[in-house]
Amino acid sequence: MKNLLLTVYERLFDDYGPQKWWPADSRFEVMVGAILTQNTSWTNVEKSVLSLKAAGVMSPVGIRLTQQAELAQLVYSSGYYNMKARKLKAFTKWLGEKFADDIEAMTRQEVSVLRPELLSVYGIGEETADDILLYALDIPIFVIDTYTKRLTTRLGLAPREGRYCDYQAKFMNSLPQDVSLFNEYHALIVTHSHNICTKREPQCEGCSLLEVCPTGKSRTK
Repeated sequence: MKNLLLTVYERLFDDYGPQKWWPADSRFEVMVGAILTQNTSWTNVEKSVLSLKAAGVMSPVGIRLTQQAELAQLVYSSGYYNMKARKLKAFTKWLGEKFADDIEAMTRQEVSVLRPELLSVYGIGEETADDILLYALDIPIFVIDTYTKRLTTRLGLAPREGRYCDYQAKFMNSLPQDVSLFNEYHALIVTHSHNICTKREPQCEGCSLLEVCPTGKSRTK
């Protein structure tokens, strides 16, 4: 499995090149983006991020001091805006109480402690927590999302148990523990899923993974 997962990565990297995720001006902005991108497109998140910046509240203190109703309007473009405003308020409250807004201090905490604490915050699920750990804090942890599950399944690598942690273990146990690798791999999977390995009509004929993909081979017979 190790060689196959590395082969997949190498072929995707050859196809698309470096993806340069996550686009942001600060670690905190990445964290905000990770929360806002739930159930929406990145284009919509970018609009909300620009609104927060224009209002001068793109900071833990700024978000805490902003009334929830006003915050909801600022992140309106990201969808589920009332819920996401509540999530941002909960996250920044936790960040202030736990770390006094010192994000660098987060990087010094053991991931075995930090990840469960993130998951205890309202609105922070496993994917969002791992987005924060990998993209904002440079901690080597593999992010699992719908696209990763789809590709893993089509490659015949889906775990017997379909839990998030089982999919994650497939990658974590088979690849070098490297932030840059995990960053690029996840981003490449998303890009490939948008372009080729789509949900309903995957373009298997032109896929660089066809040779190693049982699903693609069966579809192109």
